[in-house]
Amino acid sequence: MHIRQRYQKLRKRTLNRTVSRPCLAALLIALGAAGCSNASDRTAVVNQSTSTPALEAIDLRRSLVPFDAAPGQQLAVLQPAPDVSDLPDPRPAVPAEARQAVVSAHEALQKKQYSRLAELAPIAESDPLLGDYPRYWLLSQQLADSTRPIPESALRQFIRSTDNAYLADRLTGEWIVAAVRSGDYRKALDLAPVTVSNASIDCSLLLARQQTGQTVTSEEAMAAFSPNRSCWTMLDQFAVSDVVTWDDLSFELRAILETSRTSNAQRLAAIMFDGSEMVHYAALMKDPKKWLSGRKAPTGRAETELVTIALSRLARGDERDANATYIESQWADAIPEKNLEWVWSQFGLIAALNVDVEAAKWYRRSGSQRLTDYNHAWEVRAELRRVPVDWSRVQASIHRMTQRQASEPVWVYWLARAHDAQGRSEQARDLYASIADKFDFYGQLANEELGRTPFIPALPAPVTRDEFQAARANPGLQRAIAFFDQGWRPEAVREWNFALRGMDDRALLAAAELARHEQIYDRVVNTSLRTTQDIDFTQRFVAPFEGRVTEKAREINLDPAWVYGLIRQESRFITDARSRVGASGLMQLMPATARWVAKKIGMTDFRPGQVNEFETNTILGTSYLRMVLDDLGGSEVLATAGYNAGPGRPIRWRSRLMAPVEGAIFAETIPFTETRLYVKNVMSNAVYYSMLFTGQPQSLKERLGVVAPAANRKVALP
Repeated sequence: MHIRQRYQKLRKRTLNRTVSRPCLAALLIALGAAGCSNASDRTAVVNQSTSTPALEAIDLRRSLVPFDAAPGQQLAVLQPAPDVSDLPDPRPAVPAEARQAVVSAHEALQKKQYSRLAELAPIAESDPLLGDYPRYWLLSQQLADSTRPIPESALRQFIRSTDNAYLADRLTGEWIVAAVRSGDYRKALDLAPVTVSNASIDCSLLLARQQTGQTVTSEEAMAAFSPNRSCWTMLDQFAVSDVVTWDDLSFELRAILETSRTSNAQRLAAIMFDGSEMVHYAALMKDPKKWLSGRKAPTGRAETELVTIALSRLARGDERDANATYIESQWADAIPEKNLEWVWSQFGLIAALNVDVEAAKWYRRSGSQRLTDYNHAWEVRAELRRVPVDWSRVQASIHRMTQRQASEPVWVYWLARAHDAQGRSEQARDLYASIADKFDFYGQLANEELGRTPFIPALPAPVTRDEFQAARANPGLQRAIAFFDQGWRPEAVREWNFALRGMDDRALLAAAELARHEQIYDRVVNTSLRTTQDIDFTQRFVAPFEGRVTEKAREINLDPAWVYGLIRQESRFITDARSRVGASGLMQLMPATARWVAKKIGMTDFRPGQVNEFETNTILGTSYLRMVLDDLGGSEVLATAGYNAGPGRPIRWRSRLMAPVEGAIFAETIPFTETRLYVKNVMSNAVYYSMLFTGQPQSLKERLGVVAPAANRKVALP
């Protein structure tokens, strides 16, 4: 039998045992907040009318984190979990032989032993939860093999007979892709639509429509495009058929080049340019200055585009100013003005990504033409880094964006700030109010700009026995939990998310409560985040592990709310989480960092295999975080950035500042997308956890503070 390893589950603790106060520090609070009719008056409050509960009555598994309550201080507790112990378990009995066949089939799939997979599929079918998967894996593999005919009869039989709507939908999507690949366009259209689509399916269906005489617009094609096999096939055909224009392809090529995806750029360039032109493309990508040397002004469309790309590549490297002078003297009159403006936008972008304060001056030469969303965003950030900020330029930069992009909370907030700074307080208040209902970084900041007291929404009614039992009986959630039990996270998450479709708020809360019951904490958070009216912060900001994270944080004088905010972002409380770069555990430690910290703190018995263990990971993670915080002068913003990107990087970014800036500007202008989002999420999380733990309003602006320039230096931390 398999070993249950969903999250390296912690040893169960009985709920009626005697719990010492020193061991727990105190019980975690959960905040019941009262909402007033006036949103601006809503504040987080602790219900003072509830008597202190007996320790033995509190479900520690469901509690938040403990905090050091003063003697006699009122404790608030979470709403009680529904007691369903007297109700029958709705999960079907699973024959051991059938489940083992599923496990063995999964191993065969990983080893590409398809004949073995075919042998196991009939045995696995007796598993009422996962029994259809081996047959699906086999059919999916056959669809992916372009050398084999599509097994239509077997596909129809499976889709017709399976009780698993998710697998039927997924297999249908794969069949659509395979049908288009084989040229059976009408079959693909007959199979459509699917419930859960992706870029491969969307591109395949657009190609099928075009090939059967239907009209497809360039807007549809470019919106669907993503660099995968099906979309490249679509784009190849649409370029030949003039469904997409040269301008469409040029815009996409430039967008791909902006993000340094050079292999994808070369694939797209091959659609635009002929063989001899591709030789020039390869040469300019290798050495643009050398390729441009001695070249005359371009005469045709393709040559003009090649020169434009070459000039834009001169923004990279250490000779940006000298290269700009070269462009002005040699090429300013040789290419169309709009092309030259785009080149200057690339100088602005590369400068901004290198936290160069001169980035704004390049953007100001980029005219008013449409840029990519990515580039427009960096134009605004470049203006925010200027001291003093020219708020009229911030406003103008946001107005260049599409309406869709400008309506994102981040740009609504900064546009409001621009109006505020220019004396247009009414427009600013309207913009702040439009995002103040969002429980995130910019929603919090908008509330503070409106002068509202930070608040936690009132808790919804507790999940009832019937609601919880309905979640337990949901076949999709049952399958997901079975996959989590096997440690097969990708399959588990897909099944879980598919099962949530169409659920109302009450059903979502019950599903989140089921995830908490099963200790699948990332599903608690992500499921509860889907609710729109019934908002339960004890789910959205769950704080598991019975206060032991808080204990580790307090031992080295770290704010537990900040540590929980970081873990929520790092791993969503998955103890055996592993990132694409090899970071592990709750606090996502890199192996080399874990070894270094263990040595530094005298953990002589540390072994690399221990990094996913709760105790080891939290000791090493909080110790490293403390070291980073101390090295960065006690700034949580800088330390959060350093924990994610390495402590040397925020030191470098800070050294490029012209003057002290507010923490929100520093966070928004972090050049790494992952780190920028990470810092904003962690800091927002920390504020909400702090309100939950203390019952007091907390200011995000105060927590962000001010970041002042300081000299660049080397760091001794990994």
